[in-house]
Amino acid sequence: MSQGFDYDLVIIGAGVGGHGAALHAVSCGLKTAIIEAADMGGTCVNRGCIPSKALLAASGRVRELRDAHHLKTLGIQVAGVQFDRQAIADHANNLVAKIQGDLTNSLKRLGVDIIRGWGKIVGAQKVSIITESGEKTITAKDIILSPGSVPFVPPGIEVDGKTVFTSDQGVKLESLPNWVAIIGSGYIGLEFSDVYSALGCEITMIEALDQLMPGFDRDIAKLAERVLITPRDIETYVGIYAKRVIPGSPVVIELADFKTKEDVDVLEVDACLVATGRIPATQNLGLESVGVELDRRNFIPVNDTMAVLSGGEPVPHLWAIGDATGKMMLAHAASAQGIVAVENICGRHKEIDYLSIPAAAFTHPEVSYVGMTEVQAKEKATAGGFEIGVAKSYFKGNSKALAEGEADGMAKVIYRKDSGEVLGVHIFGMHASDLIHEASAAIANRQSVHALAYLVHAHPTLSEVLDEAYKRAVAL
Repeated sequence: MSQGFDYDLVIIGAGVGGHGAALHAVSCGLKTAIIEAADMGGTCVNRGCIPSKALLAASGRVRELRDAHHLKTLGIQVAGVQFDRQAIADHANNLVAKIQGDLTNSLKRLGVDIIRGWGKIVGAQKVSIITESGEKTITAKDIILSPGSVPFVPPGIEVDGKTVFTSDQGVKLESLPNWVAIIGSGYIGLEFSDVYSALGCEITMIEALDQLMPGFDRDIAKLAERVLITPRDIETYVGIYAKRVIPGSPVVIELADFKTKEDVDVLEVDACLVATGRIPATQNLGLESVGVELDRRNFIPVNDTMAVLSGGEPVPHLWAIGDATGKMMLAHAASAQGIVAVENICGRHKEIDYLSIPAAAFTHPEVSYVGMTEVQAKEKATAGGFEIGVAKSYFKGNSKALAEGEADGMAKVIYRKDSGEVLGVHIFGMHASDLIHEASAAIANRQSVHALAYLVHAHPTLSEVLDEAYKRAVAL
């Protein structure tokens, strides 16, 4: 126990990042407290990854059982598939309750003090907590900030939580609108389009940028659009933004050209999901009391050890992790950052390696990636004076995918031509979210396609899609 302090470590925010940091801190022998003003488990457990995956699992089964053509090719006939919207919503809510309970119990079991209330810094190594019974101040040798993020609602869009809503309300699946507009075609918009289209809703997807799925590698995005959007009951607007959204029955959406700002159309739909990304929840944390300024997008500035920066220099004993740092807005990235922060608190220098952190969209089929897109790799190659190579392989040539009748998909490997080092891997296809981890490990270890091409994969498995891509890279 640190001399003269109430705790070795106090963590503000009990989302997945704060939870991961607390577990690691206890394993390192630190007396730890975690402060949470809202729901234990934060966005991921309550309003993000967990309930959305439950909805995707249920709606994905409905899609599968209603795909008569696909089932017929396997020699199966199923008639009249029905579902209960409330029961699907309950499946998601029950899962949230279970995982929230598991997370809270794991902290209690390990002796982490859970303090309910609003935590903020009130000076170096000092935190105040405003609770229902008043305010109290505690001291800690080190403090980790993990306040998370909230959905971003662009100007002109009015949210009522019923007819116009964000993913926070969307995961509750309180209704299945006949016609729903989805603003944004990133992973949140894509996953919800998957759920809604499987359960029989018509969808209009509105993307302000000039191509759908703007954050994804272009080859993958084009193939995914062909499979996830074109054959489904989804119409799309690209290069168009929602200038105004007025809740009600119907919801009125005024569309304008993103570049010229000229009015284009007015839609009247039953509901509108606003999936335009997330912004950091970094107000009222007391950062000014230790001389820290947020960056221009309100993120907390940090370095790769997760130390909070003031004027470019680390602030002693103050760390930040998760969505609020603006690095990678992913639950597992927050957890990884938390472990890195604790390692540095314990005097073991460690830096986060964002390049090897994978991401996935849990559509049917899935999209996953790790490392750089081809565009990013080309920029790095130009700056570094080397050439990149690209190798692709397709699920259509994979025995397991053909056996499943799920042959839509591809894997794309981007690598340095000189050393063979893997820079990025992108997969679209069945179980892509599971397959990506082999590539993630390869990037973490800075491995070369020349070594990876000789690894042996079980046959017949979907993992051979990556095996094939590595072998093609060596043959090129």
